[in-house]
Amino acid sequence: MSTLSLPPVPPSPREDAIQLHRAFKGFGCDTKAVIDILAHRDATQRAYIQHEYRTLYSSELLKRLSSELTGRLEDAVLLWMHDPAGRDAEVIRKKLVVDQNLEAATEVICSRTPSQLQYLRQVYYSKFGIPVEHDIEMMTSGDHKQMLLAYVSIPRYEGPEVSREIAEKDAKVLYKAGEKKFGTDEKTFIQIFSERSRPQLNATNSCYHELYGHSLKKAIKKETSGNFRYALLTIVQCAENPGKFFAKVLYKAMKGFGTDDSALIRVIVTRTEIDMQYIKAEYVKKYNKSLIDSVHSETSGNYRVFLLSLLGPNQ
Repeated sequence: MSTLSLPPVPPSPREDAIQLHRAFKGFGCDTKAVIDILAHRDATQRAYIQHEYRTLYSSELLKRLSSELTGRLEDAVLLWMHDPAGRDAEVIRKKLVVDQNLEAATEVICSRTPSQLQYLRQVYYSKFGIPVEHDIEMMTSGDHKQMLLAYVSIPRYEGPEVSREIAEKDAKVLYKAGEKKFGTDEKTFIQIFSERSRPQLNATNSCYHELYGHSLKKAIKKETSGNFRYALLTIVQCAENPGKFFAKVLYKAMKGFGTDDSALIRVIVTRTEIDMQYIKAEYVKKYNKSLIDSVHSETSGNYRVFLLSLLGPNQ
Protein backbone atom coordinates (compact mmCIF):
# COMPACT_ATOMS: atom_id res chain seq x y z
CA MET A 1 0.00 0.00 0.00
CA SER A 2 1.39 3.35 -1.13
CA THR A 3 2.16 6.31 1.13
CA LEU A 4 2.18 8.77 -1.77
CA SER A 5 -0.05 11.75 -1.09
CA LEU A 6 -1.65 13.16 -4.27
CA PRO A 7 -3.67 16.38 -4.66
CA PRO A 8 -7.43 15.74 -4.99
CA VAL A 9 -7.36 17.32 -8.45
CA PRO A 10 -3.78 17.23 -9.75
CA PRO A 11 -2.73 20.06 -12.09
CA SER A 12 -2.11 19.18 -15.71
CA PRO A 13 1.39 17.84 -16.50
CA ARG A 14 1.91 20.91 -18.70
CA GLU A 15 1.15 23.24 -15.78
CA ASP A 16 3.52 21.23 -13.57
CA ALA A 17 6.25 21.53 -16.22
CA ILE A 18 5.75 25.29 -16.39
CA GLN A 19 5.86 25.63 -12.59
CA LEU A 20 9.06 23.57 -12.43
CA HIS A 21 10.67 25.73 -15.11
CA ARG A 22 9.77 28.83 -13.08
CA ALA A 23 11.33 27.23 -10.00
CA PHE A 24 14.61 26.83 -11.91
CA LYS A 25 14.77 30.40 -13.19
CA GLY A 26 16.61 33.26 -11.55
CA PHE A 27 19.30 33.08 -8.89
CA GLY A 28 19.18 29.69 -7.20
CA CYS A 29 16.46 27.09 -7.39
CA ASP A 30 13.13 27.21 -5.57
CA THR A 31 13.70 23.75 -4.14
CA LYS A 32 10.54 23.82 -2.04
CA ALA A 33 8.42 24.31 -5.17
CA VAL A 34 10.20 21.39 -6.89
CA ILE A 35 9.54 19.08 -3.92
CA ASP A 36 5.92 20.25 -3.57
CA ILE A 37 5.27 19.13 -7.14
CA LEU A 38 7.39 16.03 -7.66
CA ALA A 39 6.89 14.41 -4.24
CA HIS A 40 3.12 14.44 -4.83
CA ARG A 41 2.85 12.93 -8.32
CA ASP A 42 2.65 9.24 -9.18
CA ALA A 43 4.84 7.42 -11.71
CA THR A 44 2.49 8.05 -14.64
CA GLN A 45 2.15 11.75 -13.81
CA ARG A 46 5.93 12.12 -13.48
CA ALA A 47 6.40 10.56 -16.91
CA TYR A 48 3.87 13.00 -18.43
CA ILE A 49 5.59 15.96 -16.74
CA GLN A 50 8.92 14.92 -18.29
CA HIS A 51 7.27 14.63 -21.70
CA GLU A 52 5.66 18.09 -21.39
CA TYR A 53 8.91 19.65 -20.20
CA ARG A 54 10.74 18.23 -23.22
CA THR A 55 8.01 19.53 -25.54
CA LEU A 56 7.88 23.03 -24.00
CA TYR A 57 11.57 23.70 -23.41
CA SER A 58 13.42 21.29 -25.76
CA SER A 59 15.46 19.97 -22.86
CA GLU A 60 15.39 17.03 -20.50
CA LEU A 61 13.88 17.57 -17.05
CA LEU A 62 16.28 15.05 -15.49
CA LYS A 63 19.29 17.02 -16.75
CA ARG A 64 17.83 20.26 -15.44
CA LEU A 65 17.11 18.71 -12.04
CA SER A 66 20.66 17.39 -11.92
CA SER A 67 22.06 20.88 -12.53
CA GLU A 68 19.72 22.58 -10.04
CA LEU A 69 19.84 20.14 -7.11
CA THR A 70 22.80 18.84 -5.14
CA GLY A 71 23.88 16.08 -2.78
CA ARG A 72 21.50 13.51 -1.37
CA LEU A 73 18.43 15.45 -2.48
CA GLU A 74 19.64 15.25 -6.07
CA ASP A 75 20.24 11.49 -5.73
CA ALA A 76 16.77 10.92 -4.27
CA VAL A 77 14.83 13.10 -6.72
CA LEU A 78 16.61 11.74 -9.82
CA LEU A 79 15.93 8.15 -8.73
CA TRP A 80 12.30 9.05 -8.00
CA MET A 81 11.81 10.41 -11.53
CA HIS A 82 12.43 7.04 -13.19
CA ASP A 83 9.66 4.50 -13.69
CA PRO A 84 9.96 1.50 -11.30
CA ALA A 85 11.78 -0.83 -13.72
CA GLY A 86 14.07 1.99 -14.84
CA ARG A 87 14.89 2.76 -11.22
CA ASP A 88 15.75 -0.86 -10.48
CA ALA A 89 17.92 -1.01 -13.59
CA GLU A 90 19.80 2.14 -12.55
CA VAL A 91 20.33 0.88 -9.00
CA ILE A 92 21.48 -2.61 -10.04
CA ARG A 93 23.88 -1.28 -12.67
CA LYS A 94 25.40 1.24 -10.25
CA LYS A 95 25.66 -1.19 -7.36
CA LEU A 96 27.07 -4.04 -9.46
CA VAL A 97 29.44 -2.19 -11.77
CA VAL A 98 30.31 1.17 -10.18
CA ASP A 99 30.09 0.72 -6.40
CA GLN A 100 30.48 -3.07 -6.41
CA ASN A 101 28.04 -3.13 -3.50
CA LEU A 102 26.85 -6.67 -4.13
CA GLU A 103 24.57 -6.77 -1.10
CA ALA A 104 22.52 -3.81 -2.38
CA ALA A 105 22.26 -5.32 -5.88
CA THR A 106 21.23 -8.65 -4.34
CA GLU A 107 18.57 -6.92 -2.22
CA VAL A 108 16.94 -5.39 -5.30
CA ILE A 109 17.07 -8.52 -7.47
CA CYS A 110 15.94 -11.00 -4.81
CA SER A 111 13.09 -8.84 -3.46
CA ARG A 112 11.36 -8.35 -6.83
CA THR A 113 8.51 -10.42 -8.26
CA PRO A 114 8.97 -12.48 -11.46
CA SER A 115 6.95 -9.99 -13.54
CA GLN A 116 8.99 -7.08 -12.14
CA LEU A 117 12.20 -8.92 -13.02
CA GLN A 118 10.98 -9.75 -16.52
CA TYR A 119 10.31 -6.07 -17.24
CA LEU A 120 13.56 -5.06 -15.52
CA ARG A 121 15.54 -7.27 -17.89
CA GLN A 122 13.99 -5.55 -20.93
CA VAL A 123 14.60 -2.06 -19.54
CA TYR A 124 18.15 -2.90 -18.45
CA TYR A 125 19.05 -4.03 -21.96
CA SER A 126 17.48 -0.97 -23.59
CA LYS A 127 19.28 1.40 -21.17
CA PHE A 128 22.74 -0.14 -21.10
CA GLY A 129 22.93 -2.23 -24.27
CA ILE A 130 23.82 -5.43 -22.42
CA PRO A 131 21.72 -8.00 -20.53
CA VAL A 132 21.61 -7.76 -16.75
CA GLU A 133 22.79 -11.39 -16.76
CA HIS A 134 26.06 -10.21 -18.34
CA ASP A 135 26.79 -7.81 -15.49
CA ILE A 136 25.85 -10.44 -12.90
CA GLU A 137 28.17 -12.90 -14.65
CA MET A 138 31.06 -10.41 -14.68
CA MET A 139 30.69 -8.90 -11.20
CA THR A 140 29.65 -11.83 -8.97
CA SER A 141 30.99 -15.31 -8.37
CA GLY A 142 30.30 -18.82 -7.12
CA ASP A 143 26.95 -19.84 -5.68
CA HIS A 144 25.91 -16.21 -5.29
CA LYS A 145 26.28 -15.72 -9.04
CA GLN A 146 24.33 -18.90 -9.83
CA MET A 147 21.53 -17.86 -7.46
CA LEU A 148 21.16 -14.39 -9.03
CA LEU A 149 21.30 -15.72 -12.59
CA ALA A 150 18.63 -18.31 -11.84
CA TYR A 151 16.47 -15.82 -9.96
CA VAL A 152 16.38 -13.21 -12.75
CA SER A 153 15.81 -15.68 -15.56
CA ILE A 154 13.51 -18.48 -14.35
CA PRO A 155 9.78 -17.69 -14.61
CA ARG A 156 7.86 -18.32 -11.38
CA TYR A 157 4.16 -18.63 -10.67
CA GLU A 158 2.78 -15.50 -8.95
CA GLY A 159 -0.62 -16.75 -7.79
CA PRO A 160 -1.61 -17.55 -4.20
CA GLU A 161 -2.17 -21.32 -4.54
CA VAL A 162 0.24 -23.66 -2.77
CA SER A 163 0.76 -27.40 -2.62
CA ARG A 164 1.24 -28.76 0.89
CA GLU A 165 2.69 -31.93 -0.60
CA ILE A 166 5.39 -30.03 -2.52
CA ALA A 167 6.10 -27.84 0.53
CA GLU A 168 6.75 -30.90 2.72
CA LYS A 169 8.86 -32.55 0.05
CA ASP A 170 10.93 -29.37 -0.49
CA ALA A 171 11.43 -28.96 3.28
CA LYS A 172 12.79 -32.50 3.52
CA VAL A 173 15.00 -32.05 0.45
CA LEU A 174 16.43 -28.78 1.83
CA TYR A 175 17.10 -30.41 5.21
CA LYS A 176 18.88 -33.28 3.50
CA ALA A 177 20.89 -30.82 1.36
CA GLY A 178 21.85 -28.67 4.33
CA GLU A 179 21.61 -29.45 8.00
CA LYS A 180 21.53 -33.24 7.67
CA LYS A 181 24.77 -33.57 5.72
CA PHE A 182 28.38 -32.55 6.16
CA GLY A 183 28.79 -29.52 3.93
CA THR A 184 25.94 -28.04 1.91
CA ASP A 185 24.44 -28.97 -1.44
CA GLU A 186 24.07 -25.38 -2.70
CA LYS A 187 22.62 -26.42 -6.06
CA THR A 188 19.52 -27.81 -4.34
CA PHE A 189 18.96 -24.53 -2.50
CA ILE A 190 19.41 -22.57 -5.75
CA GLN A 191 16.97 -24.80 -7.62
CA ILE A 192 14.16 -24.62 -5.04
CA PHE A 193 14.60 -20.93 -4.23
CA SER A 194 14.62 -19.92 -7.89
CA GLU A 195 11.69 -22.10 -9.02
CA ARG A 196 9.09 -21.76 -6.27
CA SER A 197 6.56 -18.95 -5.93
CA ARG A 198 6.60 -16.78 -2.82
CA PRO A 199 3.53 -18.44 -1.24
CA GLN A 200 4.94 -21.89 -2.03
CA LEU A 201 8.31 -21.06 -0.49
CA ASN A 202 6.56 -19.62 2.55
CA ALA A 203 4.62 -22.88 2.90
CA THR A 204 7.95 -24.75 2.74
CA ASN A 205 9.27 -22.49 5.48
CA SER A 206 6.28 -23.40 7.68
CA CYS A 207 6.74 -27.12 6.99
CA TYR A 208 10.44 -26.86 7.77
CA HIS A 209 9.62 -25.34 11.14
CA GLU A 210 7.06 -28.06 11.90
CA LEU A 211 9.42 -30.86 10.91
CA TYR A 212 12.70 -29.61 12.38
CA GLY A 213 11.75 -27.15 15.11
CA HIS A 214 13.17 -23.99 13.57
CA SER A 215 12.82 -21.82 10.49
CA LEU A 216 14.45 -22.12 7.11
CA LYS A 217 16.03 -18.74 7.86
CA LYS A 218 17.94 -20.25 10.80
CA ALA A 219 19.07 -23.16 8.63
CA ILE A 220 20.31 -20.78 5.92
CA LYS A 221 22.31 -18.79 8.47
CA LYS A 222 23.87 -22.00 9.76
CA GLU A 223 24.64 -23.61 6.41
CA THR A 224 25.62 -20.73 4.09
CA SER A 225 27.67 -17.53 4.15
CA GLY A 226 28.40 -14.23 2.42
CA ASN A 227 26.34 -12.86 -0.42
CA PHE A 228 24.87 -16.27 -1.22
CA ARG A 229 23.43 -16.38 2.30
CA TYR A 230 22.08 -12.83 1.87
CA ALA A 231 20.37 -13.78 -1.41
CA LEU A 232 18.63 -16.80 0.17
CA LEU A 233 17.62 -14.80 3.25
CA THR A 234 16.22 -11.99 1.11
CA ILE A 235 14.15 -14.44 -0.94
CA VAL A 236 12.74 -16.31 2.06
CA GLN A 237 12.05 -13.14 4.08
CA CYS A 238 10.28 -11.45 1.16
CA ALA A 239 8.23 -14.62 0.69
CA GLU A 240 7.17 -14.40 4.34
CA ASN A 241 6.80 -10.63 4.88
CA PRO A 242 8.38 -8.05 2.53
CA GLY A 243 7.36 -5.18 4.83
CA LYS A 244 9.31 -6.67 7.71
CA PHE A 245 12.33 -7.28 5.47
CA PHE A 246 12.49 -3.68 4.24
CA ALA A 247 11.85 -2.29 7.73
CA LYS A 248 15.01 -4.12 8.81
CA VAL A 249 17.00 -2.75 5.84
CA LEU A 250 15.91 0.78 6.79
CA TYR A 251 16.73 0.24 10.47
CA LYS A 252 20.23 -1.00 9.60
CA ALA A 253 20.73 2.03 7.32
CA MET A 254 20.08 4.39 10.25
CA LYS A 255 21.52 2.36 13.13
CA GLY A 256 24.61 3.52 14.96
CA PHE A 257 26.93 6.36 13.98
CA GLY A 258 26.23 7.83 10.56
CA THR A 259 23.55 6.97 8.04
CA ASP A 260 23.68 4.79 4.92
CA ASP A 261 21.87 7.37 2.80
CA SER A 262 22.16 5.25 -0.32
CA ALA A 263 20.13 2.45 1.30
CA LEU A 264 17.69 4.94 2.82
CA ILE A 265 17.02 6.53 -0.58
CA ARG A 266 16.87 3.20 -2.39
CA VAL A 267 14.25 1.66 -0.13
CA ILE A 268 12.07 4.73 0.40
CA VAL A 269 12.03 5.76 -3.25
CA THR A 270 11.46 2.26 -4.64
CA ARG A 271 8.82 1.15 -2.10
CA THR A 272 6.76 4.35 -1.63
CA GLU A 273 4.28 3.42 -4.37
CA ILE A 274 4.23 -0.31 -3.53
CA ASP A 275 4.08 -1.21 0.17
CA MET A 276 5.48 1.62 2.29
CA GLN A 277 2.41 1.64 4.58
CA TYR A 278 3.19 -1.97 5.52
CA ILE A 279 6.89 -1.19 5.97
CA LYS A 280 6.02 1.69 8.31
CA ALA A 281 3.72 -0.58 10.34
CA GLU A 282 6.38 -3.30 10.61
CA TYR A 283 9.02 -0.74 11.57
CA VAL A 284 7.09 0.63 14.53
CA LYS A 285 6.09 -2.90 15.60
CA LYS A 286 9.68 -4.15 15.60
CA TYR A 287 11.62 -1.08 16.77
CA ASN A 288 9.06 0.81 18.92
CA LYS A 289 9.74 3.98 16.97
CA SER A 290 8.05 5.38 13.91
CA LEU A 291 9.94 5.34 10.62
CA ILE A 292 9.04 9.02 10.21
CA ASP A 293 10.77 9.90 13.50
CA SER A 294 13.85 7.85 12.61
CA VAL A 295 14.21 9.45 9.17
CA HIS A 296 13.60 12.91 10.67
CA SER A 297 16.42 12.44 13.18
CA GLU A 298 18.87 11.03 10.60
CA THR A 299 18.39 13.56 7.79
CA SER A 300 18.20 17.32 7.37
CA GLY A 301 17.20 20.17 5.08
CA ASN A 302 15.36 19.68 1.80
CA TYR A 303 16.60 16.10 1.62
CA ARG A 304 14.66 15.39 4.81
CA VAL A 305 11.60 17.27 3.49
CA PHE A 306 11.57 15.20 0.30
CA LEU A 307 11.87 11.80 2.02
CA LEU A 308 9.24 12.68 4.63
CA SER A 309 6.90 13.86 1.84
CA LEU A 310 7.15 10.41 0.25
CA LEU A 311 6.59 8.63 3.58
CA GLY A 312 3.38 10.51 4.35
CA PRO A 313 2.05 11.28 7.84
CA ASN A 314 2.58 9.27 11.01
CA GLN A 315 -0.28 6.87 11.63
